Amino acid sequence: MKSLLIQTAKRSGIVDAVMLENFFDNANGNRRRIDDVLLSAPDFTEEMVLKLFAEALGLDFLSEISPDDVPAEFIESVPANYAQNHYLIGLKKNEDDAEITVAMSKPLDTSTLDNISKMTKLPVKSALATRAAITAAIDVAYEQKNTVIEEVAEELDNQNLDQLVDEVHSSDDLLDVVNRPPVIRLVNDILFRALQLRTSDIHIHPYESKIQIRYRIDGILYDTLSLNRNVLPLIISRIKVMAGMDIAERRMPQDGRTSVRIGQREIDLRVSTVPTSYGERSVLRILDKSTGILSLEQLGLCKEDQKSFDRMINCSHGVIFVTGPTGSGKSTTLYACLNRIDSTQKNVMTIEDPIEYQLDAISQMQVAAKKGMTFINALRHVLRQDPDVIMVGEVRDEETARMAIQSSLTGHLVFSTLHTNDASGAISRLLDFDVEPYLVSSSLIGCLAQRLVRRICPDCKQPYHPSAHELRELGIGDVDKSIKFFVGSGCSKCFDTGYRGRTGIYELMTMTERIREMVYNKESAGAIKRAAIDEGLKTLRMDGAQKVLQGITTIAEVLRVTQSDVM
Repeated sequence: MKSLLIQTAKRSGIVDAVMLENFFDNANGNRRRIDDVLLSAPDFTEEMVLKLFAEALGLDFLSEISPDDVPAEFIESVPANYAQNHYLIGLKKNEDDAEITVAMSKPLDTSTLDNISKMTKLPVKSALATRAAITAAIDVAYEQKNTVIEEVAEELDNQNLDQLVDEVHSSDDLLDVVNRPPVIRLVNDILFRALQLRTSDIHIHPYESKIQIRYRIDGILYDTLSLNRNVLPLIISRIKVMAGMDIAERRMPQDGRTSVRIGQREIDLRVSTVPTSYGERSVLRILDKSTGILSLEQLGLCKEDQKSFDRMINCSHGVIFVTGPTGSGKSTTLYACLNRIDSTQKNVMTIEDPIEYQLDAISQMQVAAKKGMTFINALRHVLRQDPDVIMVGEVRDEETARMAIQSSLTGHLVFSTLHTNDASGAISRLLDFDVEPYLVSSSLIGCLAQRLVRRICPDCKQPYHPSAHELRELGIGDVDKSIKFFVGSGCSKCFDTGYRGRTGIYELMTMTERIREMVYNKESAGAIKRAAIDEGLKTLRMDGAQKVLQGITTIAEVLRVTQSDVM
């Protein structure tokens, strides 16, 4: 089997054949089954290993499994616990009903396959799929949504909180639910469902008679689950233990962080708890490391703005500000900029609060205000490290603003963010910080304002005719009758919202000579914006209108996140 896998790796390139050969040499004395050994190896992801086995053994690899494909005979014959513990699920039988396909996460687990054949009284053949894909299908096919919750309620009186401490590992696997206490399975279930639905934040909100679990999906909060009020202390204590927080402290707000895994996927969680009149409320921010950092091309900038922005980030010195409210994607844009810069030739350093993603060949510093490491103190130390490019997570005060601008004047390229509504508002904010107008006009290269709009779900996308009022609000006016507008009707894949995923809309203001002069003369943000529009600036609503015409998003979505262009 080892030589077959090595030959397959050489032929297919699914995994590095030399790495695989070296791994087998080092694991020579291991008596475990070869698929178990490879699936637990840190050098290879679960998906890579399963694809390699599928190629070598001539099996199908399934990246997704539809619960609709699970036959009723399988659900009736195979207990849910057995399917969950062995990570397997049956799929539609052949047309002649003579054989059933079983998707498994263990390629060589033939004994389990035999057991399934005995349970279903049918011949079986195997296919391969990841544990996450199989678990997601089991959850829906067996309609197991509330079983864990009921189990927690039943065992609430017998649950010992002290046991939770012993159950926590540095990076807990959400799929490892076998023989775990009910509250741990409940919290893992809440997290796992959140990741299935592409959730960015989980809200655990206590009320007088219930707990409401809410998921923020594509920027909108949805009520997804209601629990018995009595389980709140258990859930909060479990979350606190995971995040390294004090479970005895219930009267003061606390912050923490932890990591969990889904198979080989590593997920960071930022946890916050605050006391409320009905008990502690918790919010968990999810950062999925496996999604990677977007490139500049993936952000959604139009071609002209992308070219202009690309020129800006390749300047040798100056300041570039990305502006927008919380949750508008500013950090994602900054990471895309830093990823574009050649860090082998330039010394790139960042000051962040917190560090959201680790970047290769870039030095990243974490702000720690309690220890005296504020943005301004960190920036002073970074300037002694001979940097070429500096990213300051956020400009919050006059001192940081002044220091960032002074840094750019001494030959550094500085990226940072500001909380303003549009690009010209960044200039007004800097002047409000009492930064001299001549410093702003001479150091600023450009400002990028942005918002996130939801994309129309491609699976339920359908044409629609907007009203004249909607078109006027969007600023389009008369449009060619041949142009089609689209909306999403709602389906199971988009949580019945009609939207799936998000993209950015942007307002890029380049500092031309005319605008520099206006900044120097302390003219208003409105006057600067009008001048920028005359010189080619597209406002947020204009850029949103373009994405509506391209069929990416809807009129209602653009109107929701942008203000009318009244100046």
